[in-house]
Parts: sequence; structure tokens; C-alpha cells
Amino acid sequence: MLRTAHKTGGAQPPARLIVTISVWLGLACLPVWAQDTHLAELPDAPSSMAAAGSPRPSGPPSDPLGPCPFQASPTKSLFRQTVKRGLQDECEIYTAPFHRSAVKWDLGFLALTGGLIASDRHISGVLSSDHLSVSRDISNVGLYATSASLGGLWLAGVATHNPHAREAGTVGAEALANAAAVYTVIQLVAGRQRPLQGDGGGHFWRNNALSSSFPSGHAIFTWTEASVIAHEYPKPWIQWLAYGTATAVSVTRFTGKEHFPADVVVGSTFGYLIGRHIFHSHCQVGLSAACPARPRK
Repeated sequence: MLRTAHKTGGAQPPARLIVTISVWLGLACLPVWAQDTHLAELPDAPSSMAAAGSPRPSGPPSDPLGPCPFQASPTKSLFRQTVKRGLQDECEIYTAPFHRSAVKWDLGFLALTGGLIASDRHISGVLSSDHLSVSRDISNVGLYATSASLGGLWLAGVATHNPHAREAGTVGAEALANAAAVYTVIQLVAGRQRPLQGDGGGHFWRNNALSSSFPSGHAIFTWTEASVIAHEYPKPWIQWLAYGTATAVSVTRFTGKEHFPADVVVGSTFGYLIGRHIFHSHCQVGLSAACPARPRK
């Protein structure tokens, strides 16, 4: 496939492009938002610290795939519990697109992403190349500041025995791990060139490495962290600060010509949804107002 893509050099075959987009949509977490629009149907999750070994209840009876098989057992070691918990999260993320309630979101987001990819080259072409370093510095500072905030919360929680701050750091780390797994798969499958690579057309299957353009790593990681922080502390000023920083990172990855619009939109959306999903899966009821008790199915 890679050799063929290099030889063509021009417009990419529409059929191959559609197939590839469908593959990464199937592997990634887009329709988690479809689940989150029905949070009452989601099982109440255990604490991220004390109840890591507790099995999760089964999914809704209408789920055609059934529950994921990686429930942790209290008789296993902490390492095994952690591994099974991570596999459970990944299973939930990767099977989410196949739920019947997710079909409309799959199709809608696929259409949006396809439209952005078709216009990416033209949108990026009108951008000025002045002050690229300023945009890149802003995106780096935004990502590092958000990461430092989560790390600081975890350290403060451990030092002061504050379970809420400790949970924010722990859930944030778990969400980042899941985002990294999704990001790696899509990067290696898509292999998209960055705006300043090649002829600037953002061709797929050319740069099959973790340095490729699709999706934006800064966007997916910052939005994942911001989503966890905003859900752990759902105060308006914190949400504005967290999501405002994430938005600035996404925009400046585009204005810095590091990514195309589709790259940052997909990365931002996936990051937000992964952070939200992992928070609702592992938050301890009573610590955050965004994690209310929900009836078990």
C-alpha cells in the first residue's frame, strides 16, 4: 500500500481514503459521546483507588456485543488488576462504535471529517507562515501546563491525603494512557504528511510513524487532560480555563502549520470523549458533582 501511495503522488484514491477513515473510526472512541448522552445506562464505576479490583456490572441488555471480558478480580495482584482495568477501558473504547445507538454519530462525524480532509489543503494554503514559532510555543506551553496541573493535583492529593485531588491525578493518568493507545493506532494507520511536508497536500499513507499529522497529539492529549480536570472540578471558571487552554492548543497547532484542521478537530474530539469516558468509568461517587450516584442496571 505504501509503495503504491508513493508512486501515485497526486490525488488519493477516494475508495482507499474512505476505507482508511472507516478503519480508524472503528478503532477509536468517537461514539463514546453516544453512550454519554445516556449516562443513566452506564454502570456506576468503582473508585479509582480503593475499588480498583471490583468487577464492573454488565452493560445494558440491548448491547449486541455484551460486556467486555476483562473484569479485574480482587484475588489478583495490583499489577494484574491495573492491566485488566486498562484492557477493560480499551475494550469499551474500541467496541463503542459498534453499539446500535452510535451509528448516527459514526456517520455524522465521518461526514464532517471527510469534508475537512477534502478542504484541508485549501484552508492551510491561505495561512501566513509568519510567526509560526509563536503558535508552536503557545501549543507547547498549553500542553505542558495542563499536564503539570494534573501532576500537581496528584502530588497534592498524596501529600495532604486529599482523595479528590489524588483521584484527579490518577484518572488523568489513566485517560492519557488510553488516549496514547488510540493516538498510536491512528497515527500508524493513517500515516498523513504534515502541512509543510511534501507538496503540502496532507497525503495519507506516506509518513507511517508517530511523527505523522493525523490526528494532532497535542490536541488529543490536552483535551483528554482538560476533560478530566473539568469533570473532576465542574466549576465554571475551571471549565473555562481547562477548555480554553485546550482550544488554544488546538488552534495554534493549526496556525503553526503543524497540523491540518481535520487533524486538530479529530484529536480534540477524541481527547474530550476519552477523558469524559474514563472519568465516568472510574470516578468515586461523592467526590465530584459530575459523578453522581447512578442506578445499576
